[in-house]
Amino acid sequence: MLAYLTVIVATVRARIEQIRADERGYSTETVLVTALLVAAAIAVIAIIVAAITRKANEIGGKM
Repeated sequence: MLAYLTVIVATVRARIEQIRADERGYSTETVLVTALLVAAAIAVIAIIVAAITRKANEIGGKM
């Protein structure tokens, strides 16, 4: 039983080392999803800025 567990632990360690050594970088899908999220965040920020600016102009107009 101990030998079996030793083999499993050694196999898992070897596989983790292979994964860590993999230097292929980001996949195209990951880059595209990240770019879409950035574009969505910029759009949301633009909407918020427009709303804040509109409210600020309303406050200034009442004085």
